[in-house]
Amino acid sequence: MDVTRRQFGLMIGASAAALGVGLPGSAGAQAPVLIKFSHVVAPQTPKGKGAEKFKELAEKYTGGKVKVEVYPNSQLYKDKEEVEALQLGAVQMLAPSLAKFGPLGVKEFEAFDLPFIFEDRGALRKVTDGPIGKDLLKKLEPKGFLGLAYWDNGFKIMSANRPLKTPEDFLGLKMRIQSSKVLEAQMRTLGALPQVMAFSEVYQALQTGVVDGTENPPSNMFTQKMHEVQKHATLSNHGYLGYAVIVNKKFWDGLAPDIRAALEKAMAEATVFANDIAQKENDDAIAEMQKAGKTVFHTLTDAEKKAWKAKLVAVHKDASSRVGKDLIEAIYKATGAK
Repeated sequence: MDVTRRQFGLMIGASAAALGVGLPGSAGAQAPVLIKFSHVVAPQTPKGKGAEKFKELAEKYTGGKVKVEVYPNSQLYKDKEEVEALQLGAVQMLAPSLAKFGPLGVKEFEAFDLPFIFEDRGALRKVTDGPIGKDLLKKLEPKGFLGLAYWDNGFKIMSANRPLKTPEDFLGLKMRIQSSKVLEAQMRTLGALPQVMAFSEVYQALQTGVVDGTENPPSNMFTQKMHEVQKHATLSNHGYLGYAVIVNKKFWDGLAPDIRAALEKAMAEATVFANDIAQKENDDAIAEMQKAGKTVFHTLTDAEKKAWKAKLVAVHKDASSRVGKDLIEAIYKATGAK
């Protein structure tokens, strides 16, 4: 019954959205085109600030013909609901994490979840800004989405209520993950018990002991106050968390060409802005959490990092049948990884 109610609510939202959006080129449609941009993280995160920058630029470059409403912190929809809302037209724009596309049937995006597949941001850019990234976004179109850009959050750290320095330290821990078969395999390979959970529910789950730990870029950990309920964190940078900014394809295709061109310009500039600030936001978050003094931060030694990599390389092999061996090999080739 819950699913039915939720879908009904989304359809009502879609109908309301349709009524509030002037059809481009229709007679007497003087109201600005409305873009509802929904996301699940805090306004102070790289994604939150990127969304606000897009709003500012979109309204500026369209001369007020477009109005962008940003809804952060799951105000409208939680993780699983937001993609369905976009398909139904209840919202027009999202920036879901790349892991969200696997459950939709576009499993290739789970390559981004592979542990230690990107050595640094330079290696990552060779994929997101190159032909691999463009080809992946095209795979979203049959689902009714148009991929506009890749936005960084950053590289993830592990947290729990005990130190996580070796793979053996994960044994038996209940670790929250996004819905991703690759992340599930990652945690199981470490001996942990993966727990899929909506991002908005993680703080309370950590606080009450429903889960023992999680993985996140520092800015997400800090803005959701997870450091208040996690005694230890490891600066492992073991995996990447990024987003794809997507729009409802039917909505986008229906825009007047001049408006669409202005929005593309706004998105290009907002993308540069969001990706430029991501590293600083994460560095600042670590500094603030260290200052708070509730979490002990560990930096892996070379030997410890080598042990993590040796343990987790099995995830790449296991994922090849799901994600695509050719895609993984293409990423290795593009990044210069072995």
